[in-house]
Amino acid sequence: MPDLFGRSYSRGELSRRIGRLEQVAGVRLATLGDGGGRGVRVLEFRTGSGLSFDVLVDRSFDIGRCDLRGVPLAWTSAVGVEGPWFAEHEGLGFFRTFYGGLLTTCGIEHSLFMADDTAAQYHYPPKPTESFGLHGRVANRPARLVGYGERWDGDTCTLWAEGETQVAAVFGEQLVLRRRIEAVVGDSRLRVHDIVENVGHDLTPHMLLYHVNAGFPVVDEGSELLVAATDVHARGDHPVDGYATMTAPAAGFVEQVFEHGLGGEPDGCVPAAVVNRALGVGLYQVFDRAQLPHHFVWRTLGEGTYVVGLEPCTNRTAGRLDARERGELIELAAGESRSYDLELGALDGLDEIDGFVERVRRAVE
Repeated sequence: MPDLFGRSYSRGELSRRIGRLEQVAGVRLATLGDGGGRGVRVLEFRTGSGLSFDVLVDRSFDIGRCDLRGVPLAWTSAVGVEGPWFAEHEGLGFFRTFYGGLLTTCGIEHSLFMADDTAAQYHYPPKPTESFGLHGRVANRPARLVGYGERWDGDTCTLWAEGETQVAAVFGEQLVLRRRIEAVVGDSRLRVHDIVENVGHDLTPHMLLYHVNAGFPVVDEGSELLVAATDVHARGDHPVDGYATMTAPAAGFVEQVFEHGLGGEPDGCVPAAVVNRALGVGLYQVFDRAQLPHHFVWRTLGEGTYVVGLEPCTNRTAGRLDARERGELIELAAGESRSYDLELGALDGLDEIDGFVERVRRAVE
């Protein structure tokens, strides 16, 4: 039953009190009308618990703004929402349209830092190699909106949306990301289910990283990182000591990245979160270690760019060429697909934070 405004309601009890579900929860399609985001379609979700979030249809079905009763959970960059038509795919061009938001998808043909790799599998002699920019192309591709709405199953109501995003080229990859997002009315969480399929005819490399971005006020001085990690290593020469406690914004801060060895729950799920005990709020994620065996934390505690990224990934931080050398680079045969599942949600109050702390502790025992 939906838990709304302090009590539970059956479908019948709720229908007697409202004319349409949208009075308390729902999904609405809108289009941004100004600035760099003009023309971008947005699905606005409200679960009725106080959780609301935007699905950016024209940015690969990623998730932008996310609030809990008006308290923002996600970081948004100085760039703002930019239409995919402004994308710069080479080098570090990703940052020109990096909105941030709750979820930015990186991949699906490439993720992590830039690389030059073989393109021989596409049988086009003028292109023996291909250059890949930071985090690939998918975040800057518009999705085809398959559908959205609400579904009742007994007394449980699920809000849903589906989209398909293609990353393809003549004499290149032909990959499709099929995404379904669901949120149960009354809950303060959402689930993402992705299928990446090679719809072409050639063996094609595939990489995926979920860039989940916690921002102020979840991230503030004294906020804590919780993650079911068995060990942690810095990528670079910054110290590991104290990395799980956040500092106030600092001028000239240089990004820090940490890579975790992962524990997990009996079913292989890995919990991670950033929490602000002083405010009594947190942002969490749960992912499947079998699908995404690597996890990073991106700490950028600078002025304006004040964000902690929680990043489950198919590959190590060393990137594409390292993965190929290790034999870890995923290559999808024609018609082959991979599935991924990600849960994102809010921790509301100290009791929920403490419960998540215990969940993380058990996952590394």
